[in-house]
Amino acid sequence: MSMQGPITLLLIGITALVSWMAFNNRALADRLILWPPAIDRHKQYDRLVTYGFLHADFAHLLFNMITLFFFGRMIETLMLKITGHWWVYLLFYLSALVVSILPSYLKNQKNPNYLSLGASGAVSAVLFAFILVSPWSLIFVFFIPAPAILYGVFYVGYSIWMDKKGGDRINHSAHLAGAAFGVLFMLCMEPRVLQVFLGQLMNPRFG
Repeated sequence: MSMQGPITLLLIGITALVSWMAFNNRALADRLILWPPAIDRHKQYDRLVTYGFLHADFAHLLFNMITLFFFGRMIETLMLKITGHWWVYLLFYLSALVVSILPSYLKNQKNPNYLSLGASGAVSAVLFAFILVSPWSLIFVFFIPAPAILYGVFYVGYSIWMDKKGGDRINHSAHLAGAAFGVLFMLCMEPRVLQVFLGQLMNPRFG
């Protein structure tokens, strides 16, 4: 019996290991975190990906990895079924890290005080890819069941509001960019997903 979602499990393992190592190694964290001057001046473009393998603390890491565990394996399996290639999901996840952070990076390109870390942008891409293919599935938000599509609407609205408000040190624009990328990637990979989504949307079926 083959293991479900091996790439997802590998990403979780690497992220957990790197984050844990960086908790106790300031030099490692400083080298991997998204810091615009390092990209702008020193051409360390790898930071557009490596920042996603760092987390601020254990709770931040746990929340992202639990979300990735539950939704990533399903999306990985679906992408493999549609394309026949295991690397499509890996490309999706890594490119989601880059795309989700680009708006923040470009906005803060000359800001030496700006730092960003965490897999939230890529996890948002995975989550919204799931919402697109299964909008009425019940997902648990702080142990409260909610239809995926309603959670998605709330998530986008809240992220837009908090992005404008600011002040909580969470990169809400990365969440939004990641969510948009997740939807667009799925539609480009398999345009018929849109027809399936609209059909499901018109026929609510919870669970």
